[in-house]
Amino acid sequence: LLFLLIESMDRINYSVVSEFVLIGLSNSWEVNLFLFWFFLVFYAGIILGNLFIVFTVITDSHLHSPMYFLLANLSLLDLGLSSITVPKMISDLLTNCNVISFPKCMTQIFFIHVMGGVEMVLLIAMAYDRYTAICKPLHYLSVMSPKMCVSFVVAAWMVGIIHAVSQFVFVINLPFCGPSKVDSFYCDFPRIMKLSCVDTYKIEFVIIANSGFISMATFFSLIISYIFILVTVWKRSSGDLSKAFVTLSAHITVVILFFMPCMFLYVWPFPTTSLDKYLFSLDTFFAIVDFVITPVLNPAIYTLRNRDMKVAMRRLSQQIVSPREMK
Repeated sequence: LLFLLIESMDRINYSVVSEFVLIGLSNSWEVNLFLFWFFLVFYAGIILGNLFIVFTVITDSHLHSPMYFLLANLSLLDLGLSSITVPKMISDLLTNCNVISFPKCMTQIFFIHVMGGVEMVLLIAMAYDRYTAICKPLHYLSVMSPKMCVSFVVAAWMVGIIHAVSQFVFVINLPFCGPSKVDSFYCDFPRIMKLSCVDTYKIEFVIIANSGFISMATFFSLIISYIFILVTVWKRSSGDLSKAFVTLSAHITVVILFFMPCMFLYVWPFPTTSLDKYLFSLDTFFAIVDFVITPVLNPAIYTLRNRDMKVAMRRLSQQIVSPREMK
């Protein structure tokens, strides 16, 4: 991995393009100022919300269970995924300097796909955790042991790295002769490859298969698994789905929020028709959902719709307030 990143930096020596210009979100100073404060507030919410979940899970012994261990890892991933793109976007909105060097662009692409691959596997692990808890409750603690949870996380990072490298190796050696304008506010495979001097048809297929079709297959597999869980509960409880649905609704919401933008961004990521401008707008919208909206909503979804988390938050608040009252 280090070799690939070093190679990307050496790439500048024999590539005409040494930096890219990100188109950004708007050319209006007033709009950019509004978006600056809007995304700054959202990013602050992403940091505080996700770190609060991690801190609560670590400090509250009642949350030392497989489900919350995986949730804490998901929160760290959401924070990491946003931090790859959002700070640069916020800075560009304020300074109007939308230039990113070739090495930084490649590094951003690499870590976007590492984090995305890890989160994909982690959502599968969380679905398996809920399946075991609801459908096989007597075997839950033996199946979802601490060793199994750690194995899930390690496997997720391995899959994420392989997922990123398997695409990165094809793109890193492409020649870029110009133009250098990227139709987005961040670097990613589809938009960068459009700037290459050579035909990238075969590589585009690799990107679509690796990111698009895998995202689609994983999404529908997860939805089917949640439907299977609901049907199992419905059969066992004589038609009462309310408890299982309340438990699963947060997970289903997070899965939809994560995978829907991914499927749009990578299943049809290389528009070449007169619909380019329209698709660019949709691309930008879904990218904002993926990097800004979803990471700030996930903490709210898992705290406001989870009784154990709300109780733990109350206990944590009391622990923070009590020392002040004693003084």
